[in-house]
Amino acid sequence: MKNSLALFWISTFLLNLTAQAAETRETVVEYRAGDVVCEGLQVVDTTKSGKRPSVLIIHQWTGLSANEKMRAQMLAELGYNVFAADIYGKGIRPQPPESGKEAGKYKKNRQLYRERLNAGLNELLKLPQTDPTKVVAIGYCFGGTGVIELARNGAKISGVVSFHGGLDSPTPEDGKNIQAKVLALHGANDPFVPAADLAAFEQEMKSAKVDYQRISYPGAVHAFTQKAAGNDSSKGAAYNAEADKASWEAMKAFFARLF
Repeated sequence: MKNSLALFWISTFLLNLTAQAAETRETVVEYRAGDVVCEGLQVVDTTKSGKRPSVLIIHQWTGLSANEKMRAQMLAELGYNVFAADIYGKGIRPQPPESGKEAGKYKKNRQLYRERLNAGLNELLKLPQTDPTKVVAIGYCFGGTGVIELARNGAKISGVVSFHGGLDSPTPEDGKNIQAKVLALHGANDPFVPAADLAAFEQEMKSAKVDYQRISYPGAVHAFTQKAAGNDSSKGAAYNAEADKASWEAMKAFFARLF
């Protein structure tokens, strides 16, 4: 009985300690990408001090949203310094169908996309909590395409994680510039990423001898980490709780291998 009571109080203490361990702070950060003013967000655990592994988040097609803020919080609670970049520019947060047009501007102009991606990365590197030797980038949908483009542009970071991103490239020879390790997390039933694009991506990575992995989640379609996508997979984009959880764990394991 005494042992059971002691274990109860120890467990309670540890649970309270864990709950109180992280105290995250959100800071809106204005920065420039050429002549454009962008508005990103830093999230960091203030109970820790010094430099630490850092994560750049690239948003989906509606711009920096509550979903990226939620992921930034989750990562900060794991001990990372996080910066959610703004590709579109301050105040530009389009909703469908306008979001498709806005995202299309960057997918058609990969050089412009890379400039905005690098501006976000540079802002992360300026933050005092950033360990420049331990930086990764993750992105969702439009942002999933973005982090692969960041790698193709030769970014000197440890790794990139693409969540249900487009994997196509108008210049597959740029694969030779990739220095980061690559993890692509893909919905096996995603109708918006053709089989030809997947095959071309695999060939690009192999030809360039990139350290990469692609994981496909059975039954998952596009946007499987986005609760706002709803649950109707017949539309081609829908939330899938199982794939969401599994892909997050795959990302954490990838980070553990890198760091």
